[in-house]
Amino acid sequence: MASQLPDGLAMPLNGALPSTVGVGALGKTMSAYVHIPFCRVRCGYCDFNTYTATELRGVSRASYVEELKKEIALSIDVLQRADVSLRQLHTVFFGGGTPTLLPVSDLADALQALRDSHGIEPEAEITVEANPDTLTAEYVDGLVRAGFTRVSVGMQSAVPHVLSALDRTHNPAAVDQAVSTIQSAGLEASIDLIYGAPGESLADWRRSLEQAISVNTGHISAYALIVEDGTALARKISSGAMDAPDDDLQAEMYELADELLSKAGFQWYEISNWAKSQQQQSQHNLAYWNNQDWWGYGPGAHSAIGGTRFWNVKHPAAYAGRLAEAHSPALSYETPDQQAVTLEQVLLGSRLAAGIPTQGHDPQAISTLIARGLIDGKRAIEGRIVLTLSGRLRADEVVRELLFRSQD
Repeated sequence: MASQLPDGLAMPLNGALPSTVGVGALGKTMSAYVHIPFCRVRCGYCDFNTYTATELRGVSRASYVEELKKEIALSIDVLQRADVSLRQLHTVFFGGGTPTLLPVSDLADALQALRDSHGIEPEAEITVEANPDTLTAEYVDGLVRAGFTRVSVGMQSAVPHVLSALDRTHNPAAVDQAVSTIQSAGLEASIDLIYGAPGESLADWRRSLEQAISVNTGHISAYALIVEDGTALARKISSGAMDAPDDDLQAEMYELADELLSKAGFQWYEISNWAKSQQQQSQHNLAYWNNQDWWGYGPGAHSAIGGTRFWNVKHPAAYAGRLAEAHSPALSYETPDQQAVTLEQVLLGSRLAAGIPTQGHDPQAISTLIARGLIDGKRAIEGRIVLTLSGRLRADEVVRELLFRSQD
């Protein structure tokens, strides 16, 4: 099952936000995340808040968009009551789960509800995640008509035995066709990869990278496999049926990814993300990393408005039940203190190729990190803390050095 929600203060049934959020939202962009919790098959490594048909008795996919529309309307009321100026959406992201299991008309309906309520910036990035075997030319044409601009394709690997280890069911050949269909329709395509699966060799990973590069997309994400507690993969590893990921091998895989992607014209802009141009970077993810505002719609979705974080009840039935009673689906909230905010800014900002300012950080800590080859000395002289390739592999060490030395 999906990971547990964090602890927090109980959210009022009307979803009212603290009075401070209006001031905290000033100067920030606004994004929307729309969670589609449905999956055909649960992948063994996944701990996201997703459900297969057999796990959702009494919950209808057919009514799901109507529930989303109720939350969208409620969100506008909550923002207005909190005196937060309504802002056109800078980015929209439909994630899951597998959003493309829903009819394209449902995704279009939800997007239109966001357009009618918030408004959407003329050049906004509007993304939907998709498994490669769920896309047809007709479906992609529907995405174009609805106003989507980008599709993120879950490739994960080009090697059948690696896909099997991850419980992925698509044919690797479907990725090429999916990206071709997306690009022929005029949309941007991004590819997601995972490395370090049980039984995956460096040669296997090279094969996946080379196939991802060959489809000529402008954006590739590559994430190290993390074994999450409570997943089927964790149980298999615990029982000895599969080997745990090897940290040293994963480091070699990351170095290979950076080498091959750089040669192919990609530049890293976040530790796990590469793009061929600034325009092809994920603007939605950059909004998260740069601490902008977003409202997360759907069961288990998280939001951040004006310095306050809140999250919805996890199960789709509980989510639908609250909305049926005209209550907010938000379960709890928190307002991080300044220490927590600073930690997050360093943790997230240091992962970006743009880096973070040297101002406010201990010069000795910076000198130590330069000497260790973990941050770029030239960029530090220019006033930015930017990770080297070695630093990207040891980013947590960099964060600890910056935070602990600066607090001494």
